[in-house]
Amino acid sequence: MLKVGITGGIGSGKTTVCHLFELQGIPVFYADDRAKLLMNTDLVLVNSIKEAFGESVYLEDGRLNRKELARVVFNNAGLLEKLNSLVHPAVFRDFDSWSLKQKSPYVLKEAAILFESGSDKDCDFTILVTSPPDIRIRRVISRDKVSEEEVKKRMDKQLSDEKKIELADFIIRNDERELLIPQVINLHHKLLELSSVKTANDD
Repeated sequence: MLKVGITGGIGSGKTTVCHLFELQGIPVFYADDRAKLLMNTDLVLVNSIKEAFGESVYLEDGRLNRKELARVVFNNAGLLEKLNSLVHPAVFRDFDSWSLKQKSPYVLKEAAILFESGSDKDCDFTILVTSPPDIRIRRVISRDKVSEEEVKKRMDKQLSDEKKIELADFIIRNDERELLIPQVINLHHKLLELSSVKTANDD
């Protein structure tokens, strides 16, 4: 089985692309969603977070106090890096465990910071979903009801598309010019071929 990472900047439409792959029968591991789940359910991770940031980052009922944790870490690069150093390995382990349960020729790992977190090193191939900045800004303003300035701040915190393009194996352009579905189907067939080659080589 191939492990394929997929990423894209905020507003690029990577979730839409993932849904199109799911329609082809390909399972998708949503890393950000799993991370949120693990921060509430993985006892080793929960205890590590409490030890690093204090009991106050969890509510009395045991759920993560997201607002408090955000207050603690997001204006402090060192503390944010510490949090990531705890969460990312837990997500890596969870992805490996999840992958073993899948029966498809390949799986997708969707992650907003695929390259930044080093998740790409755990993948056979990577896909980058790109979109022009003006379209991304418009999408996020409509989706999240935030200002253009806020969207630009979020974009500035992410690795640029130019740098990601250098790292990615495949590019899907979600620019409202090129049709999205044919790109996904073509890449799906390419990945099926690559999976067949890997299986033959493993045998």
